[in-house]
Amino acid sequence: MRAPPPPVPEAQAILSAMRDVAGLGRDLTEADEASLVAAGHWMFGLQEAINPVALPPTDPVRLSSAVTDPDRRREAVSFITIMAFVDGTLDKAKMDRALAYAGALGISGDYVDEIAEAADGHVKRALGHMVRDNMESITGKPWAADGDVMAWLLPYSGDKADPALAARFRALSGKPEGTFGRAFIDHFAENGYAVPGEPDALNAAFSLPHDSSHVFSDYDTSPRGELLVSTFTAGMHPFHPVSGHILPVIFSWHLDIKINDVAKSAKGAMDPSEFWHAWARGKAMTIDIFGSDWDFWSWTDEPLDALRTRYLGEGVASRE
Repeated sequence: MRAPPPPVPEAQAILSAMRDVAGLGRDLTEADEASLVAAGHWMFGLQEAINPVALPPTDPVRLSSAVTDPDRRREAVSFITIMAFVDGTLDKAKMDRALAYAGALGISGDYVDEIAEAADGHVKRALGHMVRDNMESITGKPWAADGDVMAWLLPYSGDKADPALAARFRALSGKPEGTFGRAFIDHFAENGYAVPGEPDALNAAFSLPHDSSHVFSDYDTSPRGELLVSTFTAGMHPFHPVSGHILPVIFSWHLDIKINDVAKSAKGAMDPSEFWHAWARGKAMTIDIFGSDWDFWSWTDEPLDALRTRYLGEGVASRE
């Protein structure tokens, strides 16, 4: 369930810190301004749109005094960290400033370690950390640093194909239009994807929750859509949300830094407004599709629209 927004003074203090990292004394870009306005609306519930250039100056010490709750501090640092990348560059000064806020608020580990590695020029090491956190978030188990991600993601190649599993998925095309199961298999057909069990398909343990999230959120499979669906996932699934879901797609789809052959990469795919909406929509979910107790097959006969109404909160249910 989505936590209530912070008091307005705290929200404004966090937004000021986000602006500080984005601008670092320079003029904000259009993307920076759009991102701050959207964050104020979707993440903080502010009724009136903020004026980013009118936000008061701040620094790590002042934010530390303004935000004292540990959970709110961690959330604040995650938002501040995102603002270092909205303009689509790997900027050491912005990352260092975000790390200064993390230090002042006492937040360490997880995505903070990833940013510290990247700021020190160890981008490959940072990506390795992101991959490990992503795999742990998906599998719910510890992942060895030298684990073979590609072998896990593509388990049906060669003589490991599972025709019975594939047939079960293909049979979903017989479900009535409007059901979740039919929408799921139509999503595969529209994108030309192999279904789990077929040689080129992704592992069902990943594909089921990930592609279901595409169907549920209605974000497409373009670079922009992939970034948004992973952000939606981060809001919904509380295990390594930023380090394992948001930062990897920002690096791969927005900064054009390739993580692996499955993830691919692109430049400038971050939608600065819809990004925060996607995060809020994920937070509003009352069920975690990536959770260990979620059963895909029990949903396939359900009307998709009814599921969206049931599990997405009012005010954030619609896409865009």
